[in-house]
Amino acid sequence: MDVSTAKPAANEYSSGAAYVRGAFMPIAQAGISVLDWGFTRSDAVYDVVHVFRGGFFRLDDHLDRFARSMQARRLALPEDRPTIEAILHRCVALTGLADSYVAMVASRGRPRVFGSRRPADCENHLIAYAIPWIDVVPPDVQERGAHLWIASTPRVPDASVDPVVKNHQWSDLTSGLMEAHDHGFDTVVLCDSAGMATEGPGFNIFVVKDGRVLTPDRGALHGITRRSVLELCAELSIPAEIAPIPRALLEDADEVFLATTAGGVMPVSRVGGRILGNDRPGPLSARLKELYWRKHAEGWHRTEVRRDAEAPMRGGQDAS
Repeated sequence: MDVSTAKPAANEYSSGAAYVRGAFMPIAQAGISVLDWGFTRSDAVYDVVHVFRGGFFRLDDHLDRFARSMQARRLALPEDRPTIEAILHRCVALTGLADSYVAMVASRGRPRVFGSRRPADCENHLIAYAIPWIDVVPPDVQERGAHLWIASTPRVPDASVDPVVKNHQWSDLTSGLMEAHDHGFDTVVLCDSAGMATEGPGFNIFVVKDGRVLTPDRGALHGITRRSVLELCAELSIPAEIAPIPRALLEDADEVFLATTAGGVMPVSRVGGRILGNDRPGPLSARLKELYWRKHAEGWHRTEVRRDAEAPMRGGQDAS
């Protein structure tokens, strides 16, 4: 069946659309081999871009970062960049969603030679999907401000796992998240072995102190939303920088907020046992959040979803 022209059955893609090994399918049908190194070794890189009111936000920046991550991990896909972009458009178009969480994953794949332990022997492949919008911190929690735990688990050293390469190594982050939930907190931030703040599971962190906005210079992804926040601070003439943040500064901050593709700017109202302000989102955090979404509505860094996008070609064959 040619998915570029066929009309899917009602609700077939309403929960999401995926692209796996050259074929589009409802998200429930998507899967990979249990022998894929992306599964057995977390040997994959990925990126996530969101669609807001029918438009991708900073799509080129996400594709750029995805390409850098693949290069760093020596992953090479059969699809080139224009094809990957077309696949993302097609996944969103199939769902019909106006607001969506859209992922691209480069997995190491299975060895072409059975039993090989050489990464170069594996057949790298692309997985892409679009699903309904996800907020890392639920909207009602954002409204009152997230309660943030500081984990006892240290962040994996940058020299061991480069945090700039967006990867599936989340063992330390997941351990921290379980600890936060055990203590009744919403989410967590990790410090490194020297006690410097890094990041949380799926987000960058910012502290506000004496009118200055700071975000960690280590142990953290170079987030696209982080970049957007720094741009907004410059627009508002708010001093902001990437800098070392000791745990003591995080605990003594005037305000704290989180930043991620899956949720935008998300204020914090508690850090450990300390209540910030009046136990509600701080004024600067709220101001940045409002501006972030207002500029989205105005078309900031927007790429319109191509709803009539045809199924992309791969290797001369229709990807359907």
